[in-house]
Amino acid sequence: MDINLSKTQYSEMYKEASKGTKWWVTIPKAFIIGGLICMLGEGLLNLYSSFGLSEKNAGMATSITLVFLSALLTAFGLYDRLAKHAGAGTLVPITGFANSVVAPAIEFKTEGFVLGLGAKIFIISGPVILYGILASVVYGIIYYVFF
Repeated sequence: MDINLSKTQYSEMYKEASKGTKWWVTIPKAFIIGGLICMLGEGLLNLYSSFGLSEKNAGMATSITLVFLSALLTAFGLYDRLAKHAGAGTLVPITGFANSVVAPAIEFKTEGFVLGLGAKIFIISGPVILYGILASVVYGIIYYVFF
C-alpha cells in the first residue's frame, strides 16, 4: 500500500494528532492518583510492620504486594483504564515497571512461550533495565573516584 500525502495534508494530519492536552486537568489527576498509589504503599508498609515484620522485611513485602497488584490489574485490563485517567501518575516506579513487563507478556502470549512470551516480555522494560544498570555503573565509578 503506497500512501502519498502532500505537505499540506501531512501538516493537517500532524496538527490533528498533536492537539494539546488540558494540563490543568491532567497534571492534578496524575498527582492525585500517583499520590494514592504511594499512599497505598505506605499503608501496606505500616500494615506489614504492625504484623511484626522488620522494616526491611515490611518494605520487601510492600514491594511484592504492589508488583502483584499491578500485574493483576494489568492482566484484567484495569491498569490501562487507570492510566488513561492518571497519565504519568501510574508511572510510580514499581507499579509502572510491573505493568511494563506484564503488558507485553499478555499481548504476545498467543505467539507461544519462546517467540512470544520469551522474546517480547522485556520489549518495553528492557531499555529501562539496560540504561538503569549502565547509569548505576557510571554513578558507582564517579562515586568511587571522587568520594
